[in-house]
Amino acid sequence: MRKPHTHAATAAPRSPRGARRRLAGTTAAVAAVVALTTLTGPGAQAADNPYERGPAPTVASIEALRGPYSVSDTSVSSLSVTGFGGGTIYYPTSTSDGTFGAVVIAPGYTAYQSSIAWLGPRLASQGFVVFTIDTNTTLDQPDSRGRQLLAALDYLTGRSSVRSRIDSSRLGVMGHSMGGGGTLEAAKSRPSLQAAIPLTPWNLDKSWPEVSTPTLIVGADGDTVAPVASHAEPFYSGLPSATDRAYLELNNATHFSPNTSNTTIAKYSVSWLKRFIDNDTRYEQFLCPLPRPSLTIEEYRGNCPHGS
Repeated sequence: MRKPHTHAATAAPRSPRGARRRLAGTTAAVAAVVALTTLTGPGAQAADNPYERGPAPTVASIEALRGPYSVSDTSVSSLSVTGFGGGTIYYPTSTSDGTFGAVVIAPGYTAYQSSIAWLGPRLASQGFVVFTIDTNTTLDQPDSRGRQLLAALDYLTGRSSVRSRIDSSRLGVMGHSMGGGGTLEAAKSRPSLQAAIPLTPWNLDKSWPEVSTPTLIVGADGDTVAPVASHAEPFYSGLPSATDRAYLELNNATHFSPNTSNTTIAKYSVSWLKRFIDNDTRYEQFLCPLPRPSLTIEEYRGNCPHGS
């Protein structure tokens, strides 16, 4: 049997002070490695962005009928509010991820919240509180609808039963037709809004140099009510070039395409809201490089999100 080496036994004894110094050095090195791992590991982005919600997105996840969050809803009577006509709030059921950004959506001329109801659970399931509203009357013009969108946001964050679930600094507006025109009016009036998405919008005002809110305008190539040449396109062109902006023109679509479940509208609305309300750069991949024409996209214009 081979005898063990004996040189270690004859080495000079180590002082307790030296051992303590080496132990301290080792502990510091381990701590540095742990810190570096924390900064560069999977949780780093979440630590950098406290507003990030939900798992990393994929094309499938943003096109899905439902996102990762289970959704509940509650009705708001027109009799209990002022400044708008009531509506339905859709919100993530769980509170384990903290607060969420919020979006109010207005319908178009002669229409009710039922015309844009499909967007409620679809967007809420991706991690937003969504309020689809009725207007005071179905004949309200865009400037009135803009004020009503803001009144609904104020109710949502200040008085609603879900106000504790909302981060009132992260808000957006959407709307269809005259509600889309109202969306631009709301963004003009309240620059603190984080995102605006007018859907086949209509407005007599064609230029929006006052808007600094990141704005995605959705038009439709077959729109005869608010033709893109006299509405959506000049609205987009009238936004400041310094504003984060995009123009998505749906292919083979009409003015009323936003009134039924539409994967292209949902896909880019989710991406826009996530990027600008949640500051979630994981969604930039769907906005930049700019989407190319396809079976569902006639045209897409815009700038990559500033700071990308």
